[in-house]
Amino acid sequence: MDEDAFTEHRPLLFTIAYEMLGSATDAEDVLQESYLRWRGVDPAEVEHPRAYLVRIVTRQSLNHLRAAKARREEYVGSWLPEPIRTAPGVSDDAILAESVSMAMMLVLETLNPTERAVFVLHDVFGYTHGEVAASIGKTEVTVRQIAHRARRHVHARRRRFEPDSDAGREIVQRFLFAASTGEVQALMDLLAPDVVQISDGGGKVVAARHPIVGSADVARFVLGVIRTTTEATQVEYATYNGMPAARFVTDGELDWLVAFEIHDGRIAGLYGMRNPDKLHRAEAVLPLDRGGNQPWKP
Repeated sequence: MDEDAFTEHRPLLFTIAYEMLGSATDAEDVLQESYLRWRGVDPAEVEHPRAYLVRIVTRQSLNHLRAAKARREEYVGSWLPEPIRTAPGVSDDAILAESVSMAMMLVLETLNPTERAVFVLHDVFGYTHGEVAASIGKTEVTVRQIAHRARRHVHARRRRFEPDSDAGREIVQRFLFAASTGEVQALMDLLAPDVVQISDGGGKVVAARHPIVGSADVARFVLGVIRTTTEATQVEYATYNGMPAARFVTDGELDWLVAFEIHDGRIAGLYGMRNPDKLHRAEAVLPLDRGGNQPWKP
C-alpha cells in the first residue's frame, strides 16, 4: 500500500482523531492502528485513498471513544482535553481554531460518540451527509437526523469564539502581571463576571476538583496558585488549541499550563492543565489540517 498517501494526509487524519477523542495520545494510537490496517489493504480495492483513510480513522476513533467514555466517568476531578500546541497560523482558519478550542472540545464531550463523529465530519470538515454515512456505516437519512440533533445541542452550549490574537495575548500578559503583584482589582477588571476556571490534575497532582465560577472567586483562586510558585518558575507564552496560553516551567520542566478564552476584551475561561500524563506532548507544535477546499474524493 502507498505509504506516501498516508503521510500526505496525516495532518488531516490526526485532526479528525483529536477532535473526536480530545486526546493527542489516543489520536496517535488511532493513527498507528489505521496505518497498520492501511498497509494490509489491497491497493486495487482503493479508488480514493483520502476517503478510504478518513473512514478507517473515523471508525477506529469511534471504537476508542466508546471505550474512553467509561474511563472518563471514573476520572478524578474535572476532565479537560489534552492540550496541543498549535501554530499561530491556525487562527487563520476560524472554523478549525474554534473546533479545537478548549470550550468547544468540552461541548463535544457532552455528545454521544456517534453524534460527535457526525458533527465533526460534517460541520467542521465539511463532508456531506452521504460521505459521513459511508464513514460511520449508517444511512444518509439517519446521519441527517443525527447531524440536526448534534448541531442543535452544540449551538445551545457554545459561546462566540475569539481566536488567539495580539490583543488576547496582551490581556493574558496584563492578567499574569496583576496576579504576580497581587493586584486583586486589576485581576477582576480583566475577568468576565461569569468567568469559569477549570483545573485538570487527573488525581495525580493538586488541582481544584470542581470548576470555579465568578470573577471574585477565580481571582482569589489565581492569587492562591501564584503564591505556590517559586522564583525558579518561568512563564512562557504560547498558543494551545488556537488560544493564548501561558506555560509555567520550573528547572526546565513544564509544571502546568493555562489556556485562556477571551471574549469581548475579558477572560471568560481559564483552562489549567496540571495532569502530567497530558503534558508530555505539550512541547512540539502539532500540524492541524481541515482539508481546505479539497474534495472528498480527489
